[in-house]
Amino acid sequence: MRPMVDLVGQTAVLLPGTASDEVFVRSVFEEPLAQVGMRLTAPATVSVDEHVAALDAAWTGTPLVIGGISLGAHVAAGWAVRHPERCAALLVALPAWHGPAGDAPAALVARASAAVVEREGVDQALAGVDGWLGAELDRAWRRHGPRLAETLRAAAESTAPEPDALARLRVPAGVAACSDDPIHPLGVARSWTAALPGAVLRTTTLAALGADRAALGRTAVLALLHALT
Repeated sequence: MRPMVDLVGQTAVLLPGTASDEVFVRSVFEEPLAQVGMRLTAPATVSVDEHVAALDAAWTGTPLVIGGISLGAHVAAGWAVRHPERCAALLVALPAWHGPAGDAPAALVARASAAVVEREGVDQALAGVDGWLGAELDRAWRRHGPRLAETLRAAAESTAPEPDALARLRVPAGVAACSDDPIHPLGVARSWTAALPGAVLRTTTLAALGADRAALGRTAVLALLHALT
């Protein structure tokens, strides 16, 4: 049986994706969480080790609502698998793969971007990336400075939880995906949802995310609310 979770008054600790940042996490989740009476903690972490350390630091003896976007979701779910007693609920946005990254689209893009950054610089790596995504990457990538290529490559070699590990995590989980996102395929989100015993999947689109970053957060929070009913 899943534990009952009262979201009102809870703080959600949510982690950024590969070479992203806490600014994007806040733009996605701050408003939707506030609408259900929750607060957001968005650590300014970059590497997998830093993400894990932030979750360790947030643990004070009371189960946490945790999650993140893409790589951040992977790290949070993996932490919850290792420490199930510390997790009250999961918010998973845009999961990108199971297990080793391998040739997952997001990993391939990260490796290719790292190579261009090292060879030709950030400007060339961002060439042709327009609109809202270009603006987000331009801000976040430049903040990473000389760590950018290393950060991209390390993320592409990281491991997400396998389905059998997720199956042991009996907490409510809201899973959000963009139905038209080739980098974070909907099929991956569906497999995460099928593996997590207490998960509900809801979808939005890249167009909606581009118009309003909080569209993704609302989708994840709505999925979690449905998982709690």
